[in-house]
Amino acid sequence: MATGVCRSDWHGWAGHDDDIKNHGFPFVPGHEVSGLVVEVGEEVAVPFILSCGTCHTCCYRNRPTICEKQEQPGFTMLGSFAEYLALPRADRNLSVIPAGVDFSEAAALGCRFTTAYRAVIQQGKLSIDDVISVHGCGGLGMSCIMIAKARGCRRIIAIDVSDDALRKAKDELGATDTINARDEDVLARVLEITGGRGADVAVDAAGFKQTCEGAIHSARRGGTVVQVGLPIGDVKPIVPMGMVAGRELQIIGSHGADARDMPSILELVRTGKLDPKKLIEREVTLEEGAAALMDMDKGSPLGMLLITKFAEEPKSLL
Repeated sequence: MATGVCRSDWHGWAGHDDDIKNHGFPFVPGHEVSGLVVEVGEEVAVPFILSCGTCHTCCYRNRPTICEKQEQPGFTMLGSFAEYLALPRADRNLSVIPAGVDFSEAAALGCRFTTAYRAVIQQGKLSIDDVISVHGCGGLGMSCIMIAKARGCRRIIAIDVSDDALRKAKDELGATDTINARDEDVLARVLEITGGRGADVAVDAAGFKQTCEGAIHSARRGGTVVQVGLPIGDVKPIVPMGMVAGRELQIIGSHGADARDMPSILELVRTGKLDPKKLIEREVTLEEGAAALMDMDKGSPLGMLLITKFAEEPKSLL
């Protein structure tokens, strides 16, 4: 089995998540997970949103990612930084891992790649002839770039303030163009790259004021802006509603992933169109995971950290 150590886990550890506060302590974080169903032995991948399938939003709106009674491992319930994880609604939410896909790959999909898939494919409706601009190249932004590449998109613009992140995005992950927002005028460069039109799909994958506003301004007339990065704290981007109306922009929120999309994402991995291991920086033990989480105080690593080494004789939490 394997579980990722995500920036969202750090936000929970740092006291930014109300669900964890409401749950009470002690608490087990972790929400990017793959493992074995103990009673049956089937290898499964776990989405980060466990929908109920019975509320109005699930049944009548068919929108399980915004389920009214959703559970989130590592946030509303004990998470995957443990040998065993008890999951409700398993029949509705778990997906069998196909042959040829290992635990590390499946766990890597759990939050960032599945979230990116919904943002880019389901909400952004990206086609191969579209130009996509990805604002923010952290784990989620890099995953958006890789999903766009797996989709066959021919023009992918990566935007960040880190030269290292931009270099990785272009050299390893599929970005065709890069813009350093610290040194360059983002809008001017997007217009230059797109022949004055702007991006067909602009994704804010970071949740900062600058990335949100940058995505809106970078979208072409009639384009789509996907807000998938979650702002932390008192972030108040300026949304130019006159521009939104005058250019008929579509601003769409995107949250997590639909469990029904997991088989399609796993198939991208199985067929080699998507390689999540490109983002795996290192694998650690469960004991080392706590220190790695606290190290995120100093900033996020370029790659992904996975906990893959658990106790030889797992002990129940009960």
